[in-house]
Amino acid sequence: MKTERTMMSIVGLGMAWLALGAKVQAARSPGVSGRARRVVRVVVAPNGSGNFTAIQEAVDHAPVEGSGRLIIEIQPGVYHERVIIPQDRPRVTLVGLGKRPQDTVITYNMSAKAAGGTFFSSTVEINGVAFHARNVTFENSYGPGSQAVALAIHSDRAVFRHCRFIGYQDTLFAAMGRQFYYKCTIEGAVDFIFGNARAVFDRCLIRSVGPGYITAQSRRRPQGQGGYVFYHCRLTGSHTAAKVFLGRPWRRYARVVYIDCWMGPQIRPAGWNNWNSVGKEKTAWYAEYGSFGPGAHPRKRVPWAHQLTRQQARHFFPQTFLRGKDGWNPLAVQNHHP
Repeated sequence: MKTERTMMSIVGLGMAWLALGAKVQAARSPGVSGRARRVVRVVVAPNGSGNFTAIQEAVDHAPVEGSGRLIIEIQPGVYHERVIIPQDRPRVTLVGLGKRPQDTVITYNMSAKAAGGTFFSSTVEINGVAFHARNVTFENSYGPGSQAVALAIHSDRAVFRHCRFIGYQDTLFAAMGRQFYYKCTIEGAVDFIFGNARAVFDRCLIRSVGPGYITAQSRRRPQGQGGYVFYHCRLTGSHTAAKVFLGRPWRRYARVVYIDCWMGPQIRPAGWNNWNSVGKEKTAWYAEYGSFGPGAHPRKRVPWAHQLTRQQARHFFPQTFLRGKDGWNPLAVQNHHP
């Protein structure tokens, strides 16, 4: 039945676009054509009440939005599928239409062993620039025993609001570009936020579900722009004892900063791990400012980590750290609801 419905959807696309006309909104500004700036909205619903029954179908077959934005509105439900947004699909937004991100779940069960490598295991992979998501859960349900990526994001100027990222090892591959996460939940145990994006996690819940390492950042050069900033976040844990490190360096010049974060008792007093490489203690750059809670132990941290002053911490505030040469302001983006 699902295959038959999918075939009918594809065969009937010509008629569907006529019905879709009311959902295509042209946003014009002086001197700019409607096609160049238009917003295209489509709806995904597994019961056939929308324009598509699967998210990947919407990515592949929705009308071209010119230089505007494709907004894919997803009805509540559990979507057992793998989704890839290619480089030639920029400015895509996924919006869960439920009341909570738990209501709209994209999930798959794929391990690195079965996929042929960590980078092939992701449930969702984003390659187009300026990707946005709101109110959606991204999950890899494999669990312990292998790397298993829920979301791989290779997108500059990416914004996530009120989303969940659920996995165990290597949950979120924040790989490259500037990325901003606002009031999101990220869950895992081992290296569950990894990669070399320039990313800020603002007021997020970082939940460890076993002993391990929160971050495995991979900056390769001392002057590289990559790094993770956790800003006013809350670090919690279950089934961990006091066996969670704030991070370990996947690459030599890994950079991670925690600013004004509450840290639970699962955080080890030492804070940081050198990944069995004393040499990385001289090159990795790990820092905190204003940590508080039972897991905040500034005097017990490893001697090669940094405790910042307020003035030093300002360099890592979202508007500053993510600005770039184009002056991008992620706070302005996250306050805009398309």
